[in-house]
Amino acid sequence: MVKFDTLSIVIPVYNEARTIHQVLDLLRELKLLNNIGKEIILVNDCSTDGSGDAIRAYAVRYPEMGLRLLEHAVNQGKGAALHTGIREATGDYVIIQDADLEYDPEEYNILLKPVLKGFADVVYGSRFMGGNPHRILFFWHSIGNNVLTFLSNMVTDLNLTDMETCYKLFRRDIIQNLRLEEKRFGFEPEVTAKVARVKDVRLYEVGISYYGRTYAEGKKIGWRDGFRAIYCIIKYGLLGH
Repeated sequence: MVKFDTLSIVIPVYNEARTIHQVLDLLRELKLLNNIGKEIILVNDCSTDGSGDAIRAYAVRYPEMGLRLLEHAVNQGKGAALHTGIREATGDYVIIQDADLEYDPEEYNILLKPVLKGFADVVYGSRFMGGNPHRILFFWHSIGNNVLTFLSNMVTDLNLTDMETCYKLFRRDIIQNLRLEEKRFGFEPEVTAKVARVKDVRLYEVGISYYGRTYAEGKKIGWRDGFRAIYCIIKYGLLGH
């Protein structure tokens, strides 16, 4: 068994005042395997809906959580917020958490198991494998996910089922040593391509649940981001930038 002390949880936040307290409630109640501690890092990407104030109020209410709030003076994008949070992480491992309710933090323990058993350095949580709940939403969105994962696998020689998943768990030294550039949703194909080139990296995938949102409920990714993802797959995967 591998033992470590702290999991850094990096949360990019942009206009999530309506749901961020619910995500933090879930994290506050979360008990990790082996009593692993939690370092929660929130990066407010210049929200205009009071998200920063909501987080500060929550931190005052629950000081024992030790929330770390980092602020961007201008909106830069999800990838840029992740760069900031990853750079500031001090835990042994780092996991990414969206500020909405599409993913369940209780399932961190599913991702942690291959690490704690000594098998994995990086673990992806797949929405498309296993028997976990999966909200039925957009046909073309699912086709787009499958196409992007397929193209990514072609250039990385991996056999992932869900490259675009939010839940990615990294050994901290691996993720902090990557030179990440993409400031929006191109983060996913870029980090996948660059992790795939890490010498002797052990990458696992586990099934997770997915409680997806509609665009009316606040989903932000769009078709332009899909084209950017293809560009990133070519740039970072095929051309090896």
